[in-house]
Amino acid sequence: MAGSPKVYQFSSAIVRQPGRSVGDGLRAVDQGAPRYDRVKAEHDAYCTALAAAGVSVQVLEPLEGFADALFVEDPALVFAEAAILLRAGAPSRQDEVKAIAPILRQCFETVLVLPRGAVDGGDVLTTPDAVMIGLSSRTNREGAEALVDILARIGRAGKILQTPPGVLHFKSDCALLDESTILSTARLAASGVFESFTQIITPEGEEAGANALRVNDTVFVGDDYPGIANLLGAAGYQVTALPTSEIGKIDAGLSCMSLRWHHRINMLVD
Repeated sequence: MAGSPKVYQFSSAIVRQPGRSVGDGLRAVDQGAPRYDRVKAEHDAYCTALAAAGVSVQVLEPLEGFADALFVEDPALVFAEAAILLRAGAPSRQDEVKAIAPILRQCFETVLVLPRGAVDGGDVLTTPDAVMIGLSSRTNREGAEALVDILARIGRAGKILQTPPGVLHFKSDCALLDESTILSTARLAASGVFESFTQIITPEGEEAGANALRVNDTVFVGDDYPGIANLLGAAGYQVTALPTSEIGKIDAGLSCMSLRWHHRINMLVD
């Protein structure tokens, strides 16, 4: 539609402060427990960067009973048209959906609910032509097929893809940089899922930095990944490096910590 915002243009975001229980968060590889004060500092820097990029940020209180609750992208999807409440692939995270549902019902006129299966938001990448849904240990085919049906109800196409073995979430290994360009690890690029895109491949040893985040005119990149920052800068992107060392200890990246959408309806904020 003429005049529609690009898929990386956002005006509103929801984040949740980390709780002191964050050190108990899930992790595939034990790199040691993250320290609360350092996670809090990384989260604060992230919120500041979102605001500097032109986003209105609503900050939710921490949920001490849910160590991973600061990763608000996993229990829900948000679009200008609607919010979608998902079903977590990890049993310990399933009640996070109930916790975030009330605020989404304040913010969106339409809130839909995934009826079956499992889908984590970290496995969902919105591109101009389709919402890509990567099957993984956290997202199964039943859930992905149900999500495709829901997306059709709001006028969006869903596309189910197979995430390579060893990848926690689809977006652990990729990020949308613009309407036609993807940042990807070599292993995900080799699967052929991005054949229609220009691809920028992460340097060897910096695969964990693939979960970058384009917000309006800025690409957020973890500051532990200078090779990625240099590649993107050379390609003409405006890059903001943000600290992610502590959240990286619990398998997280930059997209995980916010729900982002382009504002089209009146938003109610307490």
